[in-house]
Amino acid sequence: MTKQLSGTPEDADLRRADSLAREIFSDVANKWALLIIEELGERTLRFSELRNQIEGISHKMLTQNLRMLERNGLVERTVYPTVPPRVEYTLTEAGQALRVTIDGLCDWTHRHLRHIETSRRRFDA
Repeated sequence: MTKQLSGTPEDADLRRADSLAREIFSDVANKWALLIIEELGERTLRFSELRNQIEGISHKMLTQNLRMLERNGLVERTVYPTVPPRVEYTLTEAGQALRVTIDGLCDWTHRHLRHIETSRRRFDA
């Protein structure tokens, strides 16, 4: 069950197990959500296009993550009344804002990849 926002500082405290912020963080800080947000970027895509762009994601995981992102107001889902129905996904304003943070994480990964690889080899030896 989702915690209801009461507007208290505790709702935004990631250190508290029962905070709404931690629940939201847990939702969006997973590899599939991050990849979906990054892939949508500045464009609108259909389900099959997203699935083709994100290597390794199953139909089930894509569906679950798109629903979660839509529920959290980060992705907008548009259904067109065609046969078969055409469904498109795009980032909302909040999703675009989160993408800026994700881009920063991607940049950090690229900048420090060699260091991380070296550290892993040293640790695993």
